[in-house]
Amino acid sequence: MTSATRKPVAITKTQARRLWLRAQRLDVPEPFGSGPQAATAAVEHLGYVQIDTINVIERCHHHILWNRIPAYQREHLRQAQSVDKSVFEYWTHALSYVPTRDLRFFINDMKRHRQSPGTWFGSVKPEDLRKVLTLIRKDGPLSIRDIDDDVLVEKDHAWASRKPSKRALQLAFFTGALTVSERAGMLKTYDLMERHFAWEARPRPASETQTLNYLLDRALRAQGLVSLDSICHLDAKRKAPIRQLIEGRVRRRELVPLAVDGAGKVEHWAPPEALDALAEAAPPAVVHVLSPFDPLIIQRKRLHLLFDYEHRFEAYIPKEKRVFGYFALPVLVGDEIVAAVDLKADREGRKLLVQQWTWVGHGSARTHKKLIEQELHRFEAFQLDT
Repeated sequence: MTSATRKPVAITKTQARRLWLRAQRLDVPEPFGSGPQAATAAVEHLGYVQIDTINVIERCHHHILWNRIPAYQREHLRQAQSVDKSVFEYWTHALSYVPTRDLRFFINDMKRHRQSPGTWFGSVKPEDLRKVLTLIRKDGPLSIRDIDDDVLVEKDHAWASRKPSKRALQLAFFTGALTVSERAGMLKTYDLMERHFAWEARPRPASETQTLNYLLDRALRAQGLVSLDSICHLDAKRKAPIRQLIEGRVRRRELVPLAVDGAGKVEHWAPPEALDALAEAAPPAVVHVLSPFDPLIIQRKRLHLLFDYEHRFEAYIPKEKRVFGYFALPVLVGDEIVAAVDLKADREGRKLLVQQWTWVGHGSARTHKKLIEQELHRFEAFQLDT
């Protein structure tokens, strides 16, 4: 047996969950401290924080950060993006906040969008792209609302805009000509990337080898134990080279193969030092009402495997087919998901509405309801603190 095929260390699902929760910083109350710097620290640790348009409750990027920063304020993320410029927006598996220190790992993606815009941006006319870049270069940062002379066109996609300038701005964003310099809700203000970051020269792009190592290290830091699917979420083309990297690290004893109970043929790995925590006592019963876009929830197969919980995102399915509700939020107590609570913010009435409450796993009203209600009161205060 070679070192690259060492016998895996057997661990239980409970141990695997605790490794993941520790890496996600969901096992302690205030892992990143407080204040504006905590938002940057959280994004840097997690690697990315997803952005989404749904606002039935607070949008997911704020919700994800609030779960790890109890004193989080929305202004902290605005400062990180627009003042400190320590985070920026770009595409990971979805549109996300990403640490600015990692920007060089995305420059080649920007180059690929320039060379091959794809069908989504194929309809952007060169004159529309020149128009928005000239306006921003001349007049400074702008949003789509600042452009009022568009000749509206028919939509060619349900999510498209009738304003040609909007798709031109999006193309310039994906190619790296522009960056989002400020965000108010879902309204984005764009600026020239070099001007926003005050660069004399654009950072040198990472090589593909450096990018692969970055993706592996990011997953290890934020996931604790990893699989090929968890590292390459919605990026299957990189699985083969990532596996080669993993095998090299196993040979050098930098990673340990794991056999997770119930995982079957799904292979997992972790750094040797992560296994030192396996003998520790269970974490305190910290309660989190999680976003369906939280990094702990978004990879559904991994979530189901390690938590025995199959989350259903039901906003886009008919009401009569829903099980958990329109916008159900998984509730984590300690190292178990015990409920799914469908919530809606009544902003005019200044209250948080519980549309549906479903117990799952070992969840029960007698054991968990009081703990969850306390956290829901805190969540309600955050929702209405605008």
